[in-house]
Amino acid sequence: MLPPKIKLPPAQQRLLKLFRQLPQTEQESLISYAEFLLQRGAEVTAPDERPLPEEIPRPPSESVVAAMRRLSKTYFMLDKDHLLHEASDLMTAHLTQGRPAAEVIDELEEVFRRHYERIQSPPDQATPG
Repeated sequence: MLPPKIKLPPAQQRLLKLFRQLPQTEQESLISYAEFLLQRGAEVTAPDERPLPEEIPRPPSESVVAAMRRLSKTYFMLDKDHLLHEASDLMTAHLTQGRPAAEVIDELEEVFRRHYERIQSPPDQATPG
């Protein structure tokens, strides 16, 4: 006996249809990106309580998705909402426009570093953005 058919909302149906059309590697990228989006809601602590970034070395041949995972772990204390737009633009440039992974990863590292420095600065010295 088959389980009852589940009716998904239209957005979920569309996402599932698109997911099924992607090659395996792109499916994994989409899953990783969804995990990144899920992490963006992490709580932010007071500046004097913020931990230091974890030292996670960059592997020699790293994918952009793996870099996002590494940087999210490195800068686990960041509110991902504030850097999501920039990171999404860079990931999209890599996936759809063919920008080299190493170049995109360099820029992603700078985005994360800049956001970390911003939360470490006192409010009156924080750079706008």
